[in-house]
Formats: sequence, C-alpha cells, structure tokens
Amino acid sequence: MQRAKALLMEAVSRGVVPGVAFGAVFADGRREVLHLGLAQAEPEAVPLGAGFYFDLASLTKPLFTLKEVLKGVEEGLWDLDDPLSAHLPDLLWLKDHPLKGVTLRALLAHTSGLPAWEALYTWGRGEDLKARILQHPWPMGEPVYSDIGFLLLGILLERVRGRPLEAFPLPPGLTFRPPRERSVATERCPWRGRVLRGEVHDENAFALGGAAGHAGLFGTLEGVLDELLAILQGRWLSRAALEEMVRPHGERLLGWERKRPGWHGGSLASERAFGHTGFTGVGVWVDPERGYAWALLTNAVHPTRHRPSLAPLRRAVGNALAAEVA
Repeated sequence: MQRAKALLMEAVSRGVVPGVAFGAVFADGRREVLHLGLAQAEPEAVPLGAGFYFDLASLTKPLFTLKEVLKGVEEGLWDLDDPLSAHLPDLLWLKDHPLKGVTLRALLAHTSGLPAWEALYTWGRGEDLKARILQHPWPMGEPVYSDIGFLLLGILLERVRGRPLEAFPLPPGLTFRPPRERSVATERCPWRGRVLRGEVHDENAFALGGAAGHAGLFGTLEGVLDELLAILQGRWLSRAALEEMVRPHGERLLGWERKRPGWHGGSLASERAFGHTGFTGVGVWVDPERGYAWALLTNAVHPTRHRPSLAPLRRAVGNALAAEVA
C-alpha cells in the first residue's frame, strides 16, 4: 500500500483534510492501517490515533440499516417486497398516496421516487417529528438517492423491533453514542453554535435524537474494517442475504453503489466492486472479485463543509491500491 499511503500523507500535509484513518483488509484476514494528522484542529489540536470514532454519516445506510433490514428478512419479520404500509400503519392515513405501496426493496435500492432530502430539522424534534414524517404527503418522482427512504426504514426497524435504534446491538467499534474524548471533530455548526465532536453532524438525524436510518452511526477504523472483512468472508449475513444484496438494481445494489464510470472507488476496481461514501468525508469499498476491501475515513467537514471534493483523492487511492493488490 506504499503508493496509497504516500498519496494520503501528501493530502494531509497540503491540508486537503485535517486527518485520515485508512485501512485495507484481505479475505485471508490480513490488514494494514494508517492514521495521520488531527482528530480535531480547533478550538485546540488533538492528534488522531487508533480507536478514534468517526461520524460515519451515510455509511449508516449500508453498515447498519441495510444489515438490520436483511436480518429481519432472514428472521421472517418482513419480506423485501412487502409494502412499507404493511409495517407502518400510520401511512394508511395517506389514503391513495403511492408511498403506501413502496416496497422495502425499492427503499434500499433508492428506486422509490422519494425526494433526496428535506430540512426536517426545521419541522420539529423527536417522536413528534417522526409522526409528521409518516403522515407527510411526500412528492414522488423519478428515482434519486434518498435520505428520506432510509429514514423511513429506520422508523420501521424501531417500530417492529420495539426499541430505539441506539439500543440495537452493535459490533465492537460501532456505536450511536461515541465517547466525546475519543471522537473526531466535524463541523463548526452555525445552527448549533459549536464545533461538533461526539454528536451527529447530520441535522435531520440530530433532530430525531441522534440515531436514524440514514445517519448517526459512528465507528473506528478497526470496527469498520471488521465489517468489511465479514462481508469478504461471507460472515456478515447469510449466504442467501449476501447474494440478494449484490443483485444489481440499475447503478446500485441494495444499500450500496455499484462500480460505474466516475464513482469514487477508482476505475481500476473490478466490475463486481461496490462501495459507499458519507458526507463527513468517509467512504468504504469492497472488491470481492480480488478479495480485498478498504476504508478511507477523514474529517473533511472540519471545521467547515465548504471544502473541495474528495473524489480525486479517493479515486487516486483506490486506483493505487488496486494496482498494488492486483
């Protein structure tokens, strides 16, 4: 991984990101990791080391929500082709609204037609906000990547399991409530009036109590790599669920993005590769054909989200890693 590491050292030295946690795992269990730079640059500098928790942002979607929905399928609690209203009776108030018939599969694959995003944090907080979300006549259009769809899946998980998302059991290195002193800082948030550290960056997840189906999960590099290794080794879910997960749905799989021109995982990845990114500056990619996976966790939104795109750095690292592994 020498070329990939050199690219990351250069990125930190040039201030592209304050800090980087990078690691690769291989199907035989080998792994390599690297920690560089700062976990926090202001109000005081905090060096980044092993065991720090990153705000995983939209990595919550595949690493938590997708996994929990597929677990429910394995247990017979629901089927991927069940309509959402079969498990969220609040939607029946919408009468003939098409959201009632949207399936769990469509939500996981981002083919539901729900909008990408809405400033829900301006609507209210907590359970009142969830009630309003469930009875809102959402406009339905062409399929787009949708936070709203995964947010609804998070509410479904809570309703059927009978507990809040933050109470779901999680593997070591993943949590919805990280220790602040071991957390990587994100934005100097103008809405909340402070540098965020140990609390979710996503405004909508914050308004929902900190844990939601689309965002809210925190993880260490070690914990994230453990999940990627479990996927590579076929231990993450049942074989049947994993096979269903990687069935293509246009440009996406269930919960993941497939390799395609211009994606952030690099053009040298194999055709069966898939991955996901998160707004805070995090990303993971899996190449089952070549038997490796990698994670690049950064605090790119610290102290502000108004920074250049990470796409060139991610592609460069992904291509360097693929060239060295292949």
